[in-house]
Amino acid sequence: MIKNRMVFCLGLGLLLMLFSCSPSSRDGVDENQFAGYWYQGKAEINVFDLQQSRYGEVRPGKAVMIFVTEDFSKRKQVKLDDPKGNASDAQKVMKLNMTRDFVTGIYPYHTMLSVFTPVYEESFSPKITASVTEWCGQSFTQLNFKNGTYQIKQFSYFESEGDSEAKVNAMPEDELFNLIRLNPELVPTGSQLLLPSLIFQRFAHTPLKAENASIARRDLASNQSEVVVEYSNIGRRLSIRFEKFFPHEILGFEESWTREDGKKETTTATRTHMKLTDYWNQNGTMSEPLRKELGL
Repeated sequence: MIKNRMVFCLGLGLLLMLFSCSPSSRDGVDENQFAGYWYQGKAEINVFDLQQSRYGEVRPGKAVMIFVTEDFSKRKQVKLDDPKGNASDAQKVMKLNMTRDFVTGIYPYHTMLSVFTPVYEESFSPKITASVTEWCGQSFTQLNFKNGTYQIKQFSYFESEGDSEAKVNAMPEDELFNLIRLNPELVPTGSQLLLPSLIFQRFAHTPLKAENASIARRDLASNQSEVVVEYSNIGRRLSIRFEKFFPHEILGFEESWTREDGKKETTTATRTHMKLTDYWNQNGTMSEPLRKELGL
């Protein structure tokens, strides 16, 4: 009897250990398929022709989306330097770094958005940051998901937008790009409470708060689908076009904003180049010609 009980306890302990060490995969994420593409030790670089609406005019420029997976600290919400040595704190995330570069008259604009979305856990992105820099100054926003809500810190050179802190409980719009890459079916549809794009919020100089929106997902011609987001109160619409089948590459996006005075501003981005590469190992001058291969 004692021997049987010991065998049972050992078996139960082994099962618990296996479950505790294995990621609890999101529904719809095929681990073998996902790992075969995203765990190659490379990033996916996507370059877009950008037509950015700013100050009532459309400005040509470039947008770049860099998708890569990495090990993230659940406690510190930063990239782990030693994930093997901190396995209990490690969380696999899909990271999107998105930049936009364009010129307004004499001076340039540069924006950057970073979104870290869990690959396996069904949770909001633990961290999102956004910055806008131009000759007038710079602004920065950071969202950290803690205790079931987003803690927001904003910094700006504008007096009216100054340094501020807030809390918001809503899904961030900026997370949609990563959810599409994981599996488009993870994108919720219908009426949703969303936190609008951080870059849009800085450009529009609107308060950063949750807004009522509707999300639709639909198939287009050939091997393409799109996600469409429409806000009922702020006049914003976003459509993201992507490949229907894995790895669901982003092909383009369109943003439109109808201002309070009735004027409509539309921004479009159309992908022109894509490359899988370990770009962090290509930082010498001899690698600079690779930019031409990306149309940069």
